[in-house]
Amino acid sequence: MASKLEIAPELRARVDTIAARSNLTAAEVIADALEHGHSLDWQEQFLDKVAEGIAAAERGEFAAPADVQRIRNKYRPS
Repeated sequence: MASKLEIAPELRARVDTIAARSNLTAAEVIADALEHGHSLDWQEQFLDKVAEGIAAAERGEFAAPADVQRIRNKYRPS
């Protein structure tokens, strides 16, 4: 079932920006917010963190082997 939703231009601009950054449609961004509780603020912060991580990786900034092992041990089943 398709519905038409009218939202303020500022809000629409945020949705469109998130959609462009995440390769989603505006409808998918809105559905994510409604179905999973991922507010636009949350989605924007998530995309910012992903971009920061990609930029760090491109600079060659990776976790040290000891850090990776520590995380593995933390989440390894007992």
